[in-house]
Amino acid sequence: MASFKIPKNISEATVIRLSYYLRCLNILKKEKIKIISSKGLEERFQISSVQLRKDLAYFGGFGRRGKGYNVNNLLKTIIKILDLKREKKVIIVGAGHLGQALADFQGFNSLGFKTIALFDKDLEKIGKITKKGTKILSVDLLEEFIKKEKVKIGVIAVHPSSAQEIYDRLTNCGIKGILNFAPIQIKEKEGVVMLNVDLKIRLETLSFYLKNRR
Repeated sequence: MASFKIPKNISEATVIRLSYYLRCLNILKKEKIKIISSKGLEERFQISSVQLRKDLAYFGGFGRRGKGYNVNNLLKTIIKILDLKREKKVIIVGAGHLGQALADFQGFNSLGFKTIALFDKDLEKIGKITKKGTKILSVDLLEEFIKKEKVKIGVIAVHPSSAQEIYDRLTNCGIKGILNFAPIQIKEKEGVVMLNVDLKIRLETLSFYLKNRR
């Protein structure tokens, strides 16, 4: 497996593409394909071979000219770059339809991630479990649970009016990584990484392009 370096100021777009490359390589591994060229990846997965080489170059040299990439080695290297070898515990605050769907989503429970609990203030939901077995706990237990289980990532899936409060509670417990689904601007703290997922914005953007597409 090739050695690599983590550059400073790497763009989010590059990291997102690494995740996509990872999915493609997993498909190739399942098909028992051992070597593939950047051109082969482009033809198979509509990946820009130029962009692929540029993205990988940020982290060092990969592959051999004329021989392509070793699928298994590149797969392992990207997993290491994305720090997916160590399992990270995830909690979700907000046990509504979205929160429960996220808890049961396979991507939140594989390759480096494990959703271990949902939290809510609704007494009718507390004590129940999702379809795939994630327990729903009282939000009053949030801080105690985070410290006991050493949770690394928090997901906010509550009503916008409660999002800032939940953010503050999560960060006060030492959580440094947050995925926010609440459609509201949250005042962030230094040293905390937060990614916003606003599905309504994506729909509105799609609406714009449908009307103004070339």
